[in-house]
Amino acid sequence: MIETLSKIKHKDSPNFFLLAGPCAIENEDMALRIAEKVVTITDKLEIPYVFKGSFKKANRSRIDSFTGIGDEKALKIIQKVGETFDVPTTTDIHEPFHAEMAAAYVDVLQIPAFLVRQTDLVVAAAQTGKHVTLKKGQFLSPEAMKFPVEKVTDSGNNNVAIIERGTMLGYGDLVVDYRGIPVMQNYAPVILDITHSLQQPNQASGVTGGKPELIETIAKAGIAVGADGIFIETHPDPKNAKSDGANMLQLDLLEDLLTKLVRVRQAIL
Repeated sequence: MIETLSKIKHKDSPNFFLLAGPCAIENEDMALRIAEKVVTITDKLEIPYVFKGSFKKANRSRIDSFTGIGDEKALKIIQKVGETFDVPTTTDIHEPFHAEMAAAYVDVLQIPAFLVRQTDLVVAAAQTGKHVTLKKGQFLSPEAMKFPVEKVTDSGNNNVAIIERGTMLGYGDLVVDYRGIPVMQNYAPVILDITHSLQQPNQASGVTGGKPELIETIAKAGIAVGADGIFIETHPDPKNAKSDGANMLQLDLLEDLLTKLVRVRQAIL
């Protein structure tokens, strides 16, 4: 499964792989600082690692929400992280023309949950030849993810994985149905997005809420049911992050969490 994301370190490790980084690229220093910390931890624990950072935040509730520091500037920062620490990188894209642009800088293209049924976007990502991760729409069943996967593979690209990120529960909450992980593994490797699964969308303020105190609970359960990888957004100071601070993991808590998850993984092997 790990080989579907090439360039990852520790390919012989039995561990899950990790996609982690800030929600959005805020500046170069922050991105490098987060990556350095995560690389130190994952090297120690022998966890294959992919750096994640959004070069642009297109799905915002309010027009005054932070959307980015400039597309090319942010993409160059992500590229520098990958080159500095010799790790693969990923970012999310929102329009078909983003695919070729982002592919020049990153190793893995992520399709956001809200856009996973957008055929032109999915096909454009696939046609770059890069690895593609498909976030399961909050409105889709696990079985329905077969079709976005087929859009990638039918475009001549077999390097695809699915990211589970919760299902809408009413208007303002999400729930993870762990039964969907083995279902979707019939189609592609499955990564559990821990932090986005704990979002509380559609808040009256127009700013998404979250339940970061449940990160460890969701993560342990995901590893226990056999997720191939996990996705965690992390930040040195989530309260002051420019995007998704309400559900991100504080960076200094990451090592303890990953250490526990490795033990869970070892217990089920």
